Amino acid sequence: MHLSLVIPCFNESDSIEQMREQLNAIRSELARRGPFELVLVDDGSTDDTYERLKSAFADWEQVQIVRHERNRGLGAALRTGFAHARGEVIVVTDSDGTYPFTTIPDMLDMLTPDVDIVTSSAYHPQGGVEGVPAYRLLFSQGASLIYRTLVNRHIHTYTAMYRAYRRRVVEAVPPTLEGYVVMAEILVNALLAGYRVAEYPAVLHVRKFGQSKAKIWRITRSHLRFQAHILWRRLMGLFRATSVTPGKAGRL
Repeated sequence: MHLSLVIPCFNESDSIEQMREQLNAIRSELARRGPFELVLVDDGSTDDTYERLKSAFADWEQVQIVRHERNRGLGAALRTGFAHARGEVIVVTDSDGTYPFTTIPDMLDMLTPDVDIVTSSAYHPQGGVEGVPAYRLLFSQGASLIYRTLVNRHIHTYTAMYRAYRRRVVEAVPPTLEGYVVMAEILVNALLAGYRVAEYPAVLHVRKFGQSKAKIWRITRSHLRFQAHILWRRLMGLFRATSVTPGKAGRL
């Protein structure tokens, strides 16, 4: 299996039809590139998401629909998706189509041999945002700005879910956190481990179907805690690098 598409879903009944239409539009293009599979994770939906997923993708040969008995959050959904994915390349994307599924081939084109991760980037100079409320952008852009300061200023967006990974990356730096901050955790740990990241300038669209599950203040607190952890790691690394072993100071 060359490619796995991993899509977490939670109460996405209203968005499944547009998901199916967009994925069917690129199905032949993905098949032309090699074997691929679709891994759908229903994270304990309380609506008819699971039934509609089964119906919408009944004609796909390589599809797995995995169901959590209760909602466990994005971190758990990603871990489940990664555990079931068999591809050497794993694309993760939002189920609501805020980043069009039809751009997946363009993202894959950027995963050249010298790149380990391609991440969508609405905040890249060539990216953009359409219709997203200003208050949500304030928190998201602010979080990415802090990560740029702490980790790598050349990466503009740290919070996007829409990415393409080589399998070795998610095996080396598996997600451990819960909630939406898990996306920043994966990218930050990959960068600190030396993996090479390219940004795909993307346009982030406002959700057209269903309701957002994001709780802004809860997400913000999670990012602040993780950023404090990164700062601590950075300071400890600097301390170890500048420490002098007792008894050897006279030789310097």
